[in-house]
Amino acid sequence: MPFSRSYRHTLVLPLILLTAELCTLTTTVQAQTPRIQGQSAAAAGMGNAFVAQADDPSALHYNPAGMTQLHGFQNLFGTSLVGGTTQFTSPTGAQVTGDRNGSIAWPPPGHIYLVANLKDLGFSALGDLTAGIGLNSPFGSLTRYPNDGPFRTAVTFTTLPLLDIKPTIAYKLNDQLSIGLGADIYTFSGLFGEGHLEQKSIWPGGLGIPAGSLVELNGSDTAAGFNVSLLYTPFRNSDGKPLANIGLVYRSQATLHLTGNFLANGASVAGAAGTFVLPQIFSGGMAVWPVRTNEREWKLELDMDYTDWKSNRALDIPLTNGAVLPFPQNWQSTYTLMVGTEYRWLHLAAMPDWNVALRAGYMNQQAQIPDRTFNPGVPSANTHVPSVGIGLACHANGSFLGLVRCGDLGVGPLKPKLFAIDLAYQAGLYEVRNVLGNQNPTVNGRYDTLIHVGSLSLRFNY
Repeated sequence: MPFSRSYRHTLVLPLILLTAELCTLTTTVQAQTPRIQGQSAAAAGMGNAFVAQADDPSALHYNPAGMTQLHGFQNLFGTSLVGGTTQFTSPTGAQVTGDRNGSIAWPPPGHIYLVANLKDLGFSALGDLTAGIGLNSPFGSLTRYPNDGPFRTAVTFTTLPLLDIKPTIAYKLNDQLSIGLGADIYTFSGLFGEGHLEQKSIWPGGLGIPAGSLVELNGSDTAAGFNVSLLYTPFRNSDGKPLANIGLVYRSQATLHLTGNFLANGASVAGAAGTFVLPQIFSGGMAVWPVRTNEREWKLELDMDYTDWKSNRALDIPLTNGAVLPFPQNWQSTYTLMVGTEYRWLHLAAMPDWNVALRAGYMNQQAQIPDRTFNPGVPSANTHVPSVGIGLACHANGSFLGLVRCGDLGVGPLKPKLFAIDLAYQAGLYEVRNVLGNQNPTVNGRYDTLIHVGSLSLRFNY
């Protein structure tokens, strides 16, 4: 139950304790929001260097202008299995290991993209227009620590199952230039986790809440942003395929006005609210194909990504009991470097009607969270991410597992002209993070993190 006015005025010290503790609890509203870069297995295998290539339905996420390169109706869906641990060592030598709420984060982040070239489908009056809709998880994390760990009063569990619904259109102006425009509708759903941001910790005592109680802060909202994109193709081969592409994407910020509850042992103590701004993002890339023939293709790509995390300067958390909890953030904007390559065999005697692609890449991400506001829910650190991947594409007359024609894998009247399976593995190698001067001293210490991500995507071209 919310506190009465007289109770608040007579317990000044406990209110101070509540303020200090809730300040710690609310950091995850920000700290849970690293970007989830891998939004398709093909792109993940190339270190997510895909802004300039953008030639499958995941272009809807990486560079919507690239959707004009697709023909007919295409869809892609998949998921990423995320595992790994964070080892914490305090200045006194106490240790604790955090995981992803088990060996694999569950539910796992997923992606769905549906793209239709309207001219190919008979709507030529609209010109070279392509439309699509997507769903993915662009931000978030899932972390669990033991309830008896050294920083248990700061965090024992965090999750942010944020979804992005992406209605999008793209238009081909000419053979060199395409543009894209889309919306980003950020929301939560009970079909994915518990449908809200959530952080748990162990209560240190005070305000009538017994010490050792499991407390939880949660919140949810829906917000909207937009994205605009461009794809420029200065050179093509004799078959009209790009030999060089330049891609640019801008994603606007969006403001989440989170509302939820502060709970103790499952019972509501007070309502809580907070405003968090998802950052604006600038992405650019260039891809070149040193080899592009009817037999083989080889692509090289370099991308750069700027995420404007500095918009997170401060956070005020008003409670329904009348208190307002100010809390500084002072995040820093970051750059991400992505390089990737793909080599495709388009005609293999040993695998007729199949294409095979091998992929590799590297991504370097910077830490956005300073020591003072660091939260163990996300062990933010400079990160090196090598990746590898493979793609197998089966044309309609090919045989899948020797049992069925690939062209018969559709549902009802929809029979695919091509069916593709993409697999990728990424290793998140975090640099050692030594946190000093945190607002919660129990958080100070050394963090060693290693994350593994395996991705799978299935694609159908009709």
